[in-house]
Parts: sequence; structure tokens; C-alpha cells
Amino acid sequence: MAQVFQIAIDGPSGAGKSTIAKMLAAALNIDYIDTGAMYRAVGYKMLREGISLDQRDALKAMLDRTHIDFRQGETILDGEVISQAIRTPEISKMASDASAFPEVREKLVALQRAMGEEKSVIMDGRDIGTNVFPNAKYKFYLTATVSERARRRWLELKEKGQEAELADVEADIITRDHNDTVRPLNPLRKAEDAIEIDTTNMNGEQVTQFILNYINKN
Repeated sequence: MAQVFQIAIDGPSGAGKSTIAKMLAAALNIDYIDTGAMYRAVGYKMLREGISLDQRDALKAMLDRTHIDFRQGETILDGEVISQAIRTPEISKMASDASAFPEVREKLVALQRAMGEEKSVIMDGRDIGTNVFPNAKYKFYLTATVSERARRRWLELKEKGQEAELADVEADIITRDHNDTVRPLNPLRKAEDAIEIDTTNMNGEQVTQFILNYINKN
């Protein structure tokens, strides 16, 4: 597989998208594009340059001179590795706030598309196969029952030492599903040419192998 290709993985919260994407990236020796890290990188640069959310002109000017890339699992902002620096609560909040601005999303989608043109990449999200890479060679839509997705997220929170009630996690997932599917800008939906995989009764290795088998045959 010497040619450049893109793998798009979409699906609702808790379906295992990022876990599978990282495993596939390692198996195929291609770069995993962490879209969340890209928003964090923007938030990091805004804080570092003292740009507040109400300074829209300054934000636009900053975006014009911002470049983000991924190499061997590292997040690179303007040539600087910032993988660890962006994993703080302060950066998380700034990234979340900044993501509401259309110009931030437009810039990052443009960067994502540029990465996908110059090298083989895998990306997961809500609208990768329908919006970011509509012509991706490989598209997959991962899903699972609400109860199973809630159980996975609950276990994930417990592993991080965070207290949570399973019922609350399930209610949150139901809310997120609704919000993701009804939002006006690029809502969550399965691309017509995507392969749907119900991961409810599959582990990460099984899903990864299923996708690898498909890719090797196509």
C-alpha cells in the first residue's frame, strides 16, 4: 500500500473509535490524526499568545500562521512537540470554547484535509467520512448499544479514578447522541458508502482485525 489513502472512522460516543483508530495506525504504520488534540493546540497557542475569545480578529490572524501536524504519535504545533503541554484542564476549556467558532473549525478541517493529501492517515470523529474526507478510500461507522457504550465509558472513568454512576453516564451518552445527530453543522450520520460495524460484542483486537481484513481485500 504505497499510495496515499485515508481511513475515516465515525460513530457515536463510546463506540471505540479512537481506540480502534490508534490500533489501526500502529498496525498500518500510518499517522493517527487526533482531531481533539488539534483543538487543544489552538487553545494552547491562544493562551500562550494572550488571545482571548472576544478577540476574533486576533484569533483569525493567529490561525493564518498556525500549522499543526502529527508524527509518530506526537502532536506538533508550528514545528514544536506539544503532546504533553496540551493535556491540562485549562487547555481543555480553552479548546472547547474555541471549537465553537466556525473559523477555528474551518482552519482545522483544512489542515486535516491537507494532511490526508500528503500522507496516509486515519481519523475518527462524527463527520470524517461525510465532511472532512468524503472521498476517503476506506470508511467505517462504529456503533454499539447505548448500554454497552455507557458501560465502556463508565469503566474508562473508573480507571482514571473518577467517580460516576453508570445511570448518569448512560443518560449523558443519550444526550450526546441526540445533540450530535441534530446539530445543524455536519451532524453525526453514517456515510452511504461506509461499512457499519456493531462493536457491542467485539473487543478492540477483533474490530481492528475485521477492518484490517477488509482493507487487505480492497
